[in-house]
Amino acid sequence: MNKLKTEIKWAILFSLVMIAWMFAEKSLGWHDENIADHATLTNFFAIPAIAVYVLALMDKKKNDLQGVISYKQGILSGLWITLFIAVLSPLTQYIISQWVTPDYFTNVIQHAVETGQMTIEDAESYFNLQSYMIQSLTGAILMGVITTLIVAFFVRSKAKRASTYS
Repeated sequence: MNKLKTEIKWAILFSLVMIAWMFAEKSLGWHDENIADHATLTNFFAIPAIAVYVLALMDKKKNDLQGVISYKQGILSGLWITLFIAVLSPLTQYIISQWVTPDYFTNVIQHAVETGQMTIEDAESYFNLQSYMIQSLTGAILMGVITTLIVAFFVRSKAKRASTYS
């Protein structure tokens, strides 16, 4: 487990960033009076999420791999981070829905029904803790794999090429 200490650390940090983001969304009214904007604006979480992966792989490169990381090593590290984030995601979702924004499900159900986007039955079956725990787990895996593949490419160490002029 000591080999995965960096990955565990960054998965925990990712979860804390997610909780902080939800505090920000709540304070900006995206979970109540501005809930109509939530579906669009919540996508901006991609920025800090990607930043966490970049910082995590740079940390892995610098502190665990003596400044050199291959694409494969970056992918493996990123996938471990993704796995740990996925494992933490139900707990993170529970914390968010119980303590950060306990009225979110009531508000989003009401909004979906009032705007005619869903029936009350459909909204209640989609907007609830169990559904969001499943969505956060699957979303963490899907987005984590995609983010890992891209970030590992950019963080990888470049092979030094021999000069053609020597």
